[in-house]
Amino acid sequence: MRRITPLVALSLSGVLLLSACGQDVAADNPSTGSTGNSSTSSEPAKDGGSITVRGCTPQNPLIPANTNETCGGNVLDAVTAKLVHYNSDTAAPELDIAKSIETTDNQNFTIKLNPGYKFSDGTEVKAGNFVDAWNWDAYGPNAQQNAYFFEPIAGYTDLQCADEECKSKPKTDKMSGLKVVDDTTFTIKTTEKVSNLKVRLGYTAFSPLPDAFLKDPTNAKWKKMPIGAGPFAVTGNTATAITLEKNKYYGGKNKPHVDKVTFKIYNDAAPAFNDTVANNLDITDLIPTDQLTNDQWKQSLSNRWGIRESGITQTITPGTKDTQLKNLDLRKALSMDIDRATITKQIFAGSRTPSDGWVSPVVDGYKKNQCGQWCSYDKSKAKALYDKAGGYKGTLTIAVNGDGDHKGWSQAVCNGWKKDLGLKCQLKVTPDFKTLRDQVTKRELSGFFRTGWQMDYPSIENFLTPLYATGASSNDGDYSSKDFDAKLKSAAAATSEDEANKEYQAAEKVLATDLPVIPLWAASTPFGWSDKVANVKLTPFGAYDLTSVSVK
Repeated sequence: MRRITPLVALSLSGVLLLSACGQDVAADNPSTGSTGNSSTSSEPAKDGGSITVRGCTPQNPLIPANTNETCGGNVLDAVTAKLVHYNSDTAAPELDIAKSIETTDNQNFTIKLNPGYKFSDGTEVKAGNFVDAWNWDAYGPNAQQNAYFFEPIAGYTDLQCADEECKSKPKTDKMSGLKVVDDTTFTIKTTEKVSNLKVRLGYTAFSPLPDAFLKDPTNAKWKKMPIGAGPFAVTGNTATAITLEKNKYYGGKNKPHVDKVTFKIYNDAAPAFNDTVANNLDITDLIPTDQLTNDQWKQSLSNRWGIRESGITQTITPGTKDTQLKNLDLRKALSMDIDRATITKQIFAGSRTPSDGWVSPVVDGYKKNQCGQWCSYDKSKAKALYDKAGGYKGTLTIAVNGDGDHKGWSQAVCNGWKKDLGLKCQLKVTPDFKTLRDQVTKRELSGFFRTGWQMDYPSIENFLTPLYATGASSNDGDYSSKDFDAKLKSAAAATSEDEANKEYQAAEKVLATDLPVIPLWAASTPFGWSDKVANVKLTPFGAYDLTSVSVK
């Protein structure tokens, strides 16, 4: 999962075909169409040169299994290669390190690797680098935030700690469902049938790890200087910038044009935007909300802008410390009193779409109006339900990160609640995304806090399981429902795409009954670039496509 800062059509054998329909909308200019999946500033790509892009402070060390937010995830996407790669235009899953992924029953899988893949330290990627990596990732004492993604694999539970402090060691440090056959072949056995396992295998958590890491995983250098098998390698990492250079050993098909990419760390959207306008920053994926009004940003950037329909959703989650927000009627009243249509129109200038559920419209399986009346603005009904619930005592807070330009919409939500419901509401602004996420992870917050999700892989399941399954890695509100979990299990065992989608949709409907988090809106991502670069685009995940961009 990718927690966002404000901010897959290859048919694999035996896998359900899942599609995404993300689309770029580019500025009108002679070199590009105004719509479509083509590059937004298309011209013949030249090799060489360096670029700068907007970055933000990663919450955690740059270890694939411990990164579940975009600040670190955008870096690791460029540094790692996985069994599967998601097409940068369509998000369709395409074989990458995997030569083949075969199954006849969606429970027993045989993986064969392509030869020629190497890590950025020059060592070969072998089957053992996957199996050993996944075992290390899933091992409870290693406390990796993405360990949950390995839960479907047989033997996963034997690697988990018996107590929260992990004073009692797990039964083993190896999952029984993983077997190395030879250097280029390994097998996976899952506890139950998993209909979309192959699609999941392109997520960063499933990256192989090099021998150097596996021999010395506690070495502090891996936190900032990871070794991956992707197109780029990290060559510098400070508080102000993370620098990537071409991986000279890269053996895949997605070779980059530029030699060097620097993620410049910004704590506010405005300086990054201003630097892009002034051609001092080459790409930004974050436009200040005040610039969206009346399309000011388009005028400032002239023909140097684009909009990408993305698999991104925004929500607010009640803090587990807040006993008042455990009142279901209160949560429903507050959700019903958010004027999503007005906020997305006036503050986001139409670059957001009001949510009517918990799943992004860009993925196959999306169903309209899953949230029902609770996501439809009705201040009269909201006030009646609010009063029935007994109201909120004291001041209700919404925690947001100050580096993500969230003050406008969150203040609008607060103001609406104050005006319509008569409650006291104020913002709690943290200096940066890392600080907010640390407070969320430690369960320190009362009131609501901003949550967002950038799809890890293009499936309705990805908007449900990692976020709301009992004990899931990104279940920030600690939601637990036996009914919801059972429907997820049934969907995973489905034998057809339609059957799986219906079960996942039924699971989503449970969320409408329990309302563990409040949906806000689905995002399209506006972005801009300097006059130095060409072939700029974002992926359907809302991330930079660093293999397409080139220097003029």
